[in-house]
Amino acid sequence: MKRKLILAPSILSADFTRLGEEMKLASSSGAGMVHIDIMDGVFVPHTIGSTDWVKEAKQSVPSLFRDVHLMVEHPQETALRYAASGADNVTFHLEACSDEKEIWSTMLAIEKAGSRASLSLKPMTPPEAMLPYLSSAYLILVMSVEPGKGGQSFMMDSLKKIAFLRKKIDLLPAEKRPLIEVDGGINPDTAKLCAEAGADVLVAGSYLFGHPGMRERAQKILEAGR
Repeated sequence: MKRKLILAPSILSADFTRLGEEMKLASSSGAGMVHIDIMDGVFVPHTIGSTDWVKEAKQSVPSLFRDVHLMVEHPQETALRYAASGADNVTFHLEACSDEKEIWSTMLAIEKAGSRASLSLKPMTPPEAMLPYLSSAYLILVMSVEPGKGGQSFMMDSLKKIAFLRKKIDLLPAEKRPLIEVDGGINPDTAKLCAEAGADVLVAGSYLFGHPGMRERAQKILEAGR
């Protein structure tokens, strides 16, 4: 069943020299969130990101939900910095934690800091690994590319993972159901497939930024859920 989609443009593909303008454009194009990727050069090969990005988003478009995605090892300390900077949601990777205790303590710390806490899993991690946390996370981020760089092609196996999580989430009480977010290789064609599999939020970067007509491109993705 198709769902009403939320679009989350990834500023990783934006022009950093005019970031505020880029986020305003994304918001006026129909975005419901702005997706802010943070990398430490350890969990993924590259290092990028700043709490200033969150502050800029809060200042430029206060109404736009600030969705931070941490790709960092042992994320609790970093997560607290981004929660304090104004993130509405902080997502971290299961694979970045040494054990379940670290996962739970990081989620609790994020929530105590006033942000929502969410979890992500890499393409090769089975969706079953997420089951203990489904009713506690704000959203589950399914990576449909290897995390760490933009412009990659969508991994079709991700659709099975989305569908599996959709079935499990729909068994939960309504107030306990996390959103399913998908990040990587999103365009109108893959957006339609993700929507049919049960996704709620789609992260798009290189398809949206750096082209004329962002509004038209954004609407094509959103129409995939109708």
